[in-house]
Amino acid sequence: MPGSTLKKAVVLVSGGLDSATVLAMARAQDFACYALSFDYGQRHRVELQAAARVAAALGAVEHKTISLDLGGIGGSALTDAAIAVPEEGGEGIPVTYVPARNTVFLALALGWAEVLAAQDIFIGVNAVDYSGYPDCRPEFIAAFEKTANLATKAGVEGRPFHIHTPLMQMSKADIIRTGQHLGVDYAITVSCYQADELGRACGRCDSCRLRREGFIAAGTVDPTPYAADRP
Repeated sequence: MPGSTLKKAVVLVSGGLDSATVLAMARAQDFACYALSFDYGQRHRVELQAAARVAAALGAVEHKTISLDLGGIGGSALTDAAIAVPEEGGEGIPVTYVPARNTVFLALALGWAEVLAAQDIFIGVNAVDYSGYPDCRPEFIAAFEKTANLATKAGVEGRPFHIHTPLMQMSKADIIRTGQHLGVDYAITVSCYQADELGRACGRCDSCRLRREGFIAAGTVDPTPYAADRP
């Protein structure tokens, strides 16, 4: 089995630029990577097709997609069609924040890691070029790792988990340069919060802005396909 002699890791893969880079980084560290994605009721479900492409292109041992309905509680422009995705910057935490999303995602990744006898989980959170989401901060990650080792059989039996956040202090430009060095094809990724059914980006949402500015700062070509009626 490919990767059977390597240390196992669960890697959260959304289909976007950051998670693709994290998967490549985990592979470069000689982890056998088990990619995990979520169909959580997001309006940009086309990112799941990108996640499958990324997992295959970067050699994940397995790619699992778990379905759950965060739209059932709403509260975010990404899960409630009645809330518009903002196309201009604003103050505070934007309405694209999905309540408890990373807490839920990491909890399920933790469960799969314990089943796989893996002690490592990778997630592409970032506290430099990001939208200000509270569950992307190092304080949250540290608290979750502590909880993981209190709440699991593996943790209490002396097989502790480690949550890896290799992008935490990297600029978007540095993330892109790192991924390109590792052979990531960013043309197969989707970052836009309101990408169309073909995966074409709007060019206006916060995620598009951060991605576009990252390619400019990295001094490299942006391979993102944009919808014809958008910049």
